[in-house]
Amino acid sequence: MIPKVKICCISSTEEAQTAIKSGASALGLVGDMPSGPGIISDKLIQEITQIIPPAIASFLLTRHTDAYSIARHHALVHTTTIQLVDALEPEVYGQLREALPGIKLVQVVHVLGEESIEEAQHAAGQADAILLDSGNPHLKVKELGGTGRIHDWVISRKIRESISKPLFLAGGLNAANVREAIEVVQPFGVDVCSGVRTSGLLDPYKLEKFFEAVEKV
Repeated sequence: MIPKVKICCISSTEEAQTAIKSGASALGLVGDMPSGPGIISDKLIQEITQIIPPAIASFLLTRHTDAYSIARHHALVHTTTIQLVDALEPEVYGQLREALPGIKLVQVVHVLGEESIEEAQHAAGQADAILLDSGNPHLKVKELGGTGRIHDWVISRKIRESISKPLFLAGGLNAANVREAIEVVQPFGVDVCSGVRTSGLLDPYKLEKFFEAVEKV
């Protein structure tokens, strides 16, 4: 099965249209973060979501970890999916299900080592999907994604084999390495930000090469 492709760090309606025309299944829209690229205002996120066709998923990347703040953030932008880039307490998932019926929850797990396997297993019991990324939420200034670094795909493969929920793979992917990443991890989907950009802007040529590599049999 060819993995789904999520293009993250979308920064304008023009970028959204370019990503969709290239074949993206989902677009990532980055809210306020402590660090990393692609941060845009909630007003702009809402403008972009309004032009995304129903068949394309829209992901709000939120740093919030309590149900009230997450739900309030979502109410400003109306995406189909919330990407939770920091860890939540278990009870928060249930609170979000009540507050946001029908909205998909994708939990990010930052792959730091073997301990990330158990973290992903617990999260998979609550979220609709897991997204494995590089980063470090334990730093003084949290890295919650967008690092441009790869992590240990062998650990990612172990996680994928140990959970039943769909798994997205992110972290330093580009046209040169995404085929190997797919072969090692066999994810449901791949997620790319900096790997399809030049000087911070979405690059149609890099997008084309990325999709060619993803779809290569």
